[in-house]
Amino acid sequence: MLPYSGTYAALGDAITNAVELKLAETGGKLGGREVELIKVDSEASPPKAAELTTKLINQEKVDFLVGPVHSGVAMAMVKIAREEGTITIDPNAGADAVTGPLCGPNIFRTSFSNWQPGHPLGKILVDEGKKNVVLCSWNYAAGKEMEQGFKDGFLPAGGTIVKEIGVTFPEVNFQAALTEIASIKPDAVYSFYAGGGAVKFVKDWHAAGLQGIELVGPGFLTEGVTGAQGEAAEGIRTTLHYADSLDTPANKAFRAAYKDRFGKEADVYAVQGYDAGELIRIGLEAVQGDTGEREAIIEAMAAAEFSSPRGPFKLSPSHNPVQNIYLRQVRNGDNVVVSTAAEALSDPAKGCKMTG
Repeated sequence: MLPYSGTYAALGDAITNAVELKLAETGGKLGGREVELIKVDSEASPPKAAELTTKLINQEKVDFLVGPVHSGVAMAMVKIAREEGTITIDPNAGADAVTGPLCGPNIFRTSFSNWQPGHPLGKILVDEGKKNVVLCSWNYAAGKEMEQGFKDGFLPAGGTIVKEIGVTFPEVNFQAALTEIASIKPDAVYSFYAGGGAVKFVKDWHAAGLQGIELVGPGFLTEGVTGAQGEAAEGIRTTLHYADSLDTPANKAFRAAYKDRFGKEADVYAVQGYDAGELIRIGLEAVQGDTGEREAIIEAMAAAEFSSPRGPFKLSPSHNPVQNIYLRQVRNGDNVVVSTAAEALSDPAKGCKMTG
């Protein structure tokens, strides 16, 4: 249940492609069982989420539910899946609640919690003497959670948040915010934007002549958009659980197979879909494809450890990835890995009470 139309369609396609690639690599079977993919367009619409989820569970009788991309859709979808007991894998939506207050034995995530990507950046900035920071992000749940992750690393390290500037989502008129930043002159600005918003913000930042202030953020600020951002993106540092250039056998093999099959480059969304497929494979292998053995499948999935294109993959007790977060810098249009900013970072999973 992914977006196949609208703003997030490319993300839905990438995740689906990667699940199909995983199936192709296992001969169309998982745990010796034929797999049928049922695709439903979530339209990234929270109001439609409950109806679509209920239909997949009660009418289609799906064994596994994979989705969504949008956190608003995830909140509705996970609430129903928890009640029904359907094994659900979130391959993108970062809402902290999915593996926080809404966690459950049958709820898994192969992406990230919004808290994770920006968390290591705070200490990095303080260690470099950049202690006065302005936050400037879209003023909605994801933006707030991405900022909280950063704050939880930055403030204890000795940093100071000089100002928090919220821009109404999905507004892309950043002039007032940039003017305010120029007058404050902080050491750095931490920003969460993605897609078209990230393109516009970075280009406007460059045009405003703010290069003397460092711009940083979670990886979505430059992920998949450096081509559109052009020279404005050069030098920007971000942190994320993946980078195209990761020099590992698993990543190289995955990227080559993805490009060979689909004629385009894989991205972080494809990695998250690929790992959702691997998690299902591990679950079904453990029961020789018997989907009736739901508890044994869940147990095997929860204990899964494997080499993902992103690096070592395992799950926390709340079923969120415990993963490396990489410091990347845009060089010649590529997000190049500078270092591992945090090894095996686990989400705090605030509010998760796992009950069987």
